[in-house]
Amino acid sequence: MEMEMATSPAIPQSGESVDDVKNMESVPLLSRFSTVPATANYQMKRRIVTKTTSEPSPPRRQQSFSRDIGHAASETYLVTRLSFKLLGYLGVGYRWITRLLALGLYAMLLMPGFLQVGYYYFFSSQVRRSIVYGDQPRNRLDLYLPTSRDGLKPVVAFVTGGAWIIGYKAWGSLLGKQLAERDIIVACIDYRNFPQGTIGDMVEDVSQGISFICNNIVDYGGDPNRIYLMGQSAGAHIAACALLEQTIKESRRKSISWSVSQIKAYFGVSGGYNLPNLVDHFHGRGLYRSIFLSIMEGEQSLHQFSPELVVQDLSIRNAVSILPRIILLHGTSDYSIPSDARCSPQGRCAS
Repeated sequence: MEMEMATSPAIPQSGESVDDVKNMESVPLLSRFSTVPATANYQMKRRIVTKTTSEPSPPRRQQSFSRDIGHAASETYLVTRLSFKLLGYLGVGYRWITRLLALGLYAMLLMPGFLQVGYYYFFSSQVRRSIVYGDQPRNRLDLYLPTSRDGLKPVVAFVTGGAWIIGYKAWGSLLGKQLAERDIIVACIDYRNFPQGTIGDMVEDVSQGISFICNNIVDYGGDPNRIYLMGQSAGAHIAACALLEQTIKESRRKSISWSVSQIKAYFGVSGGYNLPNLVDHFHGRGLYRSIFLSIMEGEQSLHQFSPELVVQDLSIRNAVSILPRIILLHGTSDYSIPSDARCSPQGRCAS
């Protein structure tokens, strides 16, 4: 039937002559199909575009991983650029070269363990990476969530170490994994390192990160009334400075975004709280005096960023009285920061 319809003579329409019809019949059938009105072509293209755009979007996990790759690439570029800038400060001396080689060898020996933790960090559904808490490029934090979702969980806000130069939130992934398995939420706060920022910037970043946790952790199943602050090495010093600064603001009734009363306890691991006593030690360890003073914004600022010295100021006695419980831990064989520098922000040293 369709063949008969295609070969049947055309019937003149109104306004058409017989010659016009004959001319149309002399044109091949496929050529006549090419004269479909433009509106039909538009509708056909529209259907194709609609079909294409209606395809399901990639899984959320894939989008998140792609975002992480892009963020990692931008941070790699930033770290590389800052590393060359840092080398301009340090100079390439034999001490730094030998220690860099020793660090590389140490990292190779630990690589099997790193790979296991790295796989957990990037692929576990219990890890929420790079949550933005501020406007700066390093204002990110990682959350490690327990598998159980019943009830609100206690929270540990952790600030990693790294000599104020190489700190990074992922260094806390093993701690996050271990505590999450024990039904505790861990938030690892990232912050600007030197030379991207100095100690004032680091303290500001950490304080902003703590504020985000205090005000938003309930959305992730955390208990805002059971938050514990913890820092390690340089991170212990920065966290102590942030806690003390917030305490002084609160005692003077200044505008605040989080309250010290929300912090149940502070755990300082291998930290240093009296900077003037550590300048020579760090210089002998390769963190030269000029670099350390640049990190701490000059020699005149050492007292300001030494929690042990700040709390001895009688004008802030009211602030010291509202500090949370403080627990300091330090290994006696720690050579990065000597164990006799483990004085607490109240000015008392552990035996």
